[in-house]
Amino acid sequence: MSTSTTFPADFLWGGALAANQYEGAYDADGKGLSVQDVMPRGIVGPRTQAPTADNLKLVGIDFYHRYQEDIALLAQMGFKVFRFSIAWSRIFPKGDETEPNEAGLAFYDRVLDELEKYGIEPLVTISHYETPLHLTEAYNGWADRRTIGFFERYARTLFERYGKRVKYWLTFNEINSVLHEPFMSGGINTPKEELREQDLYQAIHHELVASASVTRIAHEINPELQVGCMILAIPFYPLTPDPRDVWAAKQAERDNYAFGDVHVRGTYPGYFLRKLRDKGIELDITEADRRTLAEHTVDFVSFSYYMSSCETATQEREAGGGNLMGGVVNPTLEVSQWGWAIDPRGLRTILNDYWDRWGKPLFIVENGLGARDELVTGSDGTPTVEDDYRIDYMNDHLVQVREAIADGVQVMGYTSWGCIDCVSASTAQMSKRYGFVYVDRNDDGTGTLARYRKRSFAWYRDVIASNGASLKA
Repeated sequence: MSTSTTFPADFLWGGALAANQYEGAYDADGKGLSVQDVMPRGIVGPRTQAPTADNLKLVGIDFYHRYQEDIALLAQMGFKVFRFSIAWSRIFPKGDETEPNEAGLAFYDRVLDELEKYGIEPLVTISHYETPLHLTEAYNGWADRRTIGFFERYARTLFERYGKRVKYWLTFNEINSVLHEPFMSGGINTPKEELREQDLYQAIHHELVASASVTRIAHEINPELQVGCMILAIPFYPLTPDPRDVWAAKQAERDNYAFGDVHVRGTYPGYFLRKLRDKGIELDITEADRRTLAEHTVDFVSFSYYMSSCETATQEREAGGGNLMGGVVNPTLEVSQWGWAIDPRGLRTILNDYWDRWGKPLFIVENGLGARDELVTGSDGTPTVEDDYRIDYMNDHLVQVREAIADGVQVMGYTSWGCIDCVSASTAQMSKRYGFVYVDRNDDGTGTLARYRKRSFAWYRDVIASNGASLKA
């Protein structure tokens, strides 16, 4: 068999979910509030002062009480790996305590027990868009240097508790998204329109130092642990061949490259330092910060990929619909129901680009299609979703992953986003569904929470069982 049609024998097939989007039980067993508990409309609406009943994330899909059922479904698909996050405020309810909440730790012990029962490798995200609300309101989140210490204590607690059970760790989910959503991504309480760039970039520096510092802690506790960064990846294409558009696209990509450059190379790149100079920003960087960044780089680079975008300096801008990272519409591509460009070849572009740039193993930890699914009665009389559109989307993206591997790119694995339907991060809707498993819950909060296998469930099971050989070119 040609290498262009195979995945590595140890390729980690699986799926991904985030605590704030699927666990529910927002106030159970001593859990404190996080920023997500006051974001009932995701990033498309204002925060509230306290949790409100219309916030679907307060219940999510009730994984907290249904984790055994859900992990059994993952096992039926043959998952090799399951990426999930730990809710910081479940372990340290306010974020700045000195002692952790044992009930929170015990919950994740039970989750790991279930994964071990089925031989599923855990991939744990330490911070996935849910800074404890107290840290946000009392310290302004990552804008305050003291948050580094709180994060170190939290991460050390996780490594000491689970370091013999969890090999793969990610520090911050989509760390570069703080540029666009400082409250959700960075726990920064200052309203976005009032936030000074000086304070935003200082917060970014604090996160980068914290990421390197906990990488050090992980390796000290167990040298076998593998720690990765996680980037929201989006290739930017020039809208026209005009050199000004080419440069605009390059600058847009550099906004994202910078986060990986620091994680992998251990120092700020020159183009980033020039950007700060041009903006009149002077960061508070200590010698200890520089040593931490330089000496404790990541073991691998992980990323999410959903879409590509275009940039222009010469044309009238038509903003990309639903695109968190800015850019303009690519007229050559179809879009999803939420306006996200569908570009499988962009994933191959990212894989080659990141591999050429950093030479570190790569892990695709989010990819998928958000769509409005219709529950119908299947041929066996049970409810299902005939989601051929999702199968086509994922097949086409995985074919491009296979091509990148044939190009020589070292890809560790692939975890599809929202493998079981969950509440959307961007819009806080249930109707924006990604999963192989349908969850009976609606945007108004009604529903039984029953789980039903979609057509894509059997398709993905076959892809995993064949190690990708069942994909259609």
